[in-house]
Amino acid sequence: MAAVHRTDPARREGLPDYPFAPQHVEIVDAELGPLRIHYLDEGPRSAPPVVLLHGEPSWSYLYRHMIPPLADAGLRVLAPDLVGFGFSDKPTSLDVYSYARHVAWLTAWFEAVDPQDVTLFCQDWGGLLGLCVVAGQPRRFARVMAANTALPEGGGEMPEAFAAWRKFAATSEDLPVGQILQGGTVRTLSDAEVAAYDAPFDSLAAKAGARVFPALVPIEPDAPGVAVTRAAWQVLETLEIPFATAFSDQDPVTAGMETIFRERIPGAARAPHRRLAGGGHFLQEDVPDELVEALLAFVRG
Repeated sequence: MAAVHRTDPARREGLPDYPFAPQHVEIVDAELGPLRIHYLDEGPRSAPPVVLLHGEPSWSYLYRHMIPPLADAGLRVLAPDLVGFGFSDKPTSLDVYSYARHVAWLTAWFEAVDPQDVTLFCQDWGGLLGLCVVAGQPRRFARVMAANTALPEGGGEMPEAFAAWRKFAATSEDLPVGQILQGGTVRTLSDAEVAAYDAPFDSLAAKAGARVFPALVPIEPDAPGVAVTRAAWQVLETLEIPFATAFSDQDPVTAGMETIFRERIPGAARAPHRRLAGGGHFLQEDVPDELVEALLAFVRG
């Protein structure tokens, strides 16, 4: 059985602007056995749920500035750490990770926590995975907002910025998570914030999930994930629930991808779309207030 790493929870203590109580749920992988997923659950438990999904190589710390105002507005805010990230369990073998497996792990989290009438906010891999969960369980979701993300299905052109990132992730001797977050953010993160992003990744083995993620993006026609995303698109192209986009203006990786969602998903015609000025790839760091405003207007509208 492949090894699974669990980061010492003491490394969670004292992180700046991250006072949230840890929550955990256990799922079962047929090969790996039990996996513990760490998540945040803030706001009234009976309130309408908003699920915030992070991407690569971040974790729920990315949403620390958005969670309090959303909870204060009367929403239940859920933010899981994907398997391999944050304070969720981390298989240490690169071979363990696959697109289909990530979708299965995230689906299992949704089924265990069981939020209903969900507003999904998804960025980066949060969209690549979250939209597949939406396609698999569309009745669970009331609306979707996609930000700086995509859902490739093979055969597309690889953006130059992403090609460079994929090469770096594959060849870097030690993936510097905090510095990568800084590289995708317009504002300057403090040293404490950079260290906080690093905190859960306490060894090279703990970074296996982050190291392999770029290689799993199904851009090539024969990529294993293509079957997963094509199946998801078959459902998304019939999806009538409101589907909004909130992309930033300074992301070289996903620029223009919002047009694909607007053109192909029927529910996009019933939702607002925003281009947020001053945001890099990790727009949650650059324009959190604008994102909260857009998300609350979407939920209430």
